[in-house]
Amino acid sequence: MGAYILRRLLLIIPTLFGIMVINFTLTQFVPGGPIEQIIAQIEGGGDVFEGISGSSSETFDTTASDDRYVGSRGLPPDFIEQLEKEFGFDKPPLERFANMMWNYMRFDFGESYFRSISVVDLVIEKMPVSITLGLWSTLIAYLVSIPLGIRKAVRDGSTFDTWTSGLIIVAYAIPGFLFAILLLVLFAGGSYFQVFPLRGLTSENFDQLSFFGKIADYFWHITLPVLASTIGAFATLTLLTKNSFLDEIKKQYVITAKAKGLSESRILYGHVFRNAMLIVIAGFPAVFIGVFFGGSLIIETIFSLDGLGRLGFEAAVARDYPVIFGTLFFFGLVGLVVGILSDLMYVFIDPRIDFETREN
Repeated sequence: MGAYILRRLLLIIPTLFGIMVINFTLTQFVPGGPIEQIIAQIEGGGDVFEGISGSSSETFDTTASDDRYVGSRGLPPDFIEQLEKEFGFDKPPLERFANMMWNYMRFDFGESYFRSISVVDLVIEKMPVSITLGLWSTLIAYLVSIPLGIRKAVRDGSTFDTWTSGLIIVAYAIPGFLFAILLLVLFAGGSYFQVFPLRGLTSENFDQLSFFGKIADYFWHITLPVLASTIGAFATLTLLTKNSFLDEIKKQYVITAKAKGLSESRILYGHVFRNAMLIVIAGFPAVFIGVFFGGSLIIETIFSLDGLGRLGFEAAVARDYPVIFGTLFFFGLVGLVVGILSDLMYVFIDPRIDFETREN
């Protein structure tokens, strides 16, 4: 097993390097870089993409031979050169990429171009929202889906199984943002009830509350966004649990246990549960990381939550490369490590699994 883990760890290096190379190369061909953004704001007070989508010839002169950047016609060349040097664009792309990777290997992710704050501090600032949505959505999905999936497997083909399958499919088909709007209208003072707050993760007087008051305030604020982000997570996990139990229930050792006179609950939770839950429990790290890193931009916007979803969108629009590449490197590294942890979870739950033997 040690050799397998070592190979997986070594495989992280070329995989992560390939991810960074592809994304860095793509950004070289995307219009509207950070310097163009600054120039557009100085000259027109707007975003560079407003000019790209328009047809004005006063702001953009694509025939000027002395202009390296679109929209720099009215600015002195010294100012443009100073911007290039400040952002590091006076160096060739290969050198910039090499410097960036060297810094990232030392976990030096630099500073945001437009926020005057380090990338690490910026991510830490936004992380409570993403942790809230990711952790609670995953836990609720597991706490509901596993008992429901077991019940559906035991009563396979019954009226209960049919109706719950229909409800799960409907819930899966409802977009999370649409459900979020519905929750706001019904319970956040839209047109009916003012039960939950409209925005934010905590109240303005959060610091003055007691310990239990802070806990209550926290859960009061996260109820609606967590429900909105969890609505579509039940289907896959419930059906996976059901199918896993159905496969185990039909195996010979279950038939033998029934023949010995063991009760259904003893067979189900004493013998079937561990084998059937292998794939469900072992996949928990990957599911949590997927929800955590894939925070919904729309849900965060609807509930006025400033998390990693909005951070990624704003960084992409502003071409804030340190934030884009820094978070891409870190989250990519974490995702690859979690993949290894998921494999180790399989072995921990069922020692009979040996990935090293399978590779041979």
